[in-house]
Amino acid sequence: MKLQGKTAIVTGGASGFGAGIAAKFVAEGARVLIADINGAAAKSMANEIGGGTVSHAANMALGDDVKALTKAAIDAFGHIDILVNNAGIQHVAALENFPPQKWDAIIAINLSSAFHTTAAALPAMREAGWGRVVNIASAHGLTASPFKSAYIAAKHGIIGLTKTTALETATDPITAN
Repeated sequence: MKLQGKTAIVTGGASGFGAGIAAKFVAEGARVLIADINGAAAKSMANEIGGGTVSHAANMALGDDVKALTKAAIDAFGHIDILVNNAGIQHVAALENFPPQKWDAIIAINLSSAFHTTAAALPAMREAGWGRVVNIASAHGLTASPFKSAYIAAKHGIIGLTKTTALETATDPITAN
């Protein structure tokens, strides 16, 4: 039980990679808050995983929702040890046909939400004297492909945010990957 006594937030945790990450954390002894825009799906996944897992509905495009989920984790567990920024959406279209509202949503959910959660969680991690920030970037954080302009931009941004977080926490027992 490598994570016994640790707590974690997993965004986009109701399905896919997020659900798998949350389940593995619980199997290793962590208490997990699953955050997802689909509150019913997050609650269902929390019940399926068990182990004291809780859920929180949050629209990751809204900074206030993101801050509220961090508060919910502290209220539920007393502290935050691990933050996994996994929430993400995708839209595929040529640049000249890419809807601006889709661009804004992808940047907000795939990039800005990671900024908001990290900024909200770091004080709690510093107070606890330990923390881990895990940002999910994918191969698209390092290379481009056609018709995915917003997704590629956001994932490149996630890598930059991760590097900045690592530098800003270099003197603390907090890592960012």
